[in-house]
Amino acid sequence: MAFSVRDVPTFLRSAKTDARATALRRDFGAAEGFNRLYAELGDPWKSEARRRSSYQDRKNGKLVECLPAAQFDQVLDLGCGLGGLTRLLAGRAAQVTGTDVAASAIAGAKVASADFANLRYLQSDILNLPDEFTGRFDVVIVADVLYYIDPLPDALLKQAVAKITATLRPNGHCLVADHYFSGFDRDSRASVRIHDAFRWSPSLQHVSQRRGWFYVADLLRKSG
Repeated sequence: MAFSVRDVPTFLRSAKTDARATALRRDFGAAEGFNRLYAELGDPWKSEARRRSSYQDRKNGKLVECLPAAQFDQVLDLGCGLGGLTRLLAGRAAQVTGTDVAASAIAGAKVASADFANLRYLQSDILNLPDEFTGRFDVVIVADVLYYIDPLPDALLKQAVAKITATLRPNGHCLVADHYFSGFDRDSRASVRIHDAFRWSPSLQHVSQRRGWFYVADLLRKSG
């Protein structure tokens, strides 16, 4: 995925938004913090602003390319935000479920996805997924989500990986994608910890890795 100088404002804006998200989470907790972020900014990362989201569009396209070349029955998009990636997955599955901890994000995603009959959105915490998700999905996507859990000690990270893995059917696939910059910065180190936790899971087999401009994505398959 080619990088353009036109993408620089995207990263600067994202850094500013991340700082605001951190402050709101600190003051109000994760769910209410993100809810207030979406209520305050509408489209916090400008993912829906067509003239400004070319980087995110390209990245989402590359993430979908990581998936096996197949049509799926059920796909889960965790931390879906306003549903940009969820809508992109609509053509690959009978049904795609998007979840987000922020009620205001879910409300916005539903409005933006009104023309998609095979999409549904639910408010849900990634650390407390509904029982109905267990063993349900062919694919689960965890893109730019887990590093927003702060602090994220090893025990909680392992718990999150186990809960996410439990949503998969046997031989189902998990795609994990996160920021990756120099490899030595704080965000990159957090991403390495997250991806290592998935790779070390006894229930998951590593399939492939893709690195692009400022992100890393790992595809894993649940043991049959």
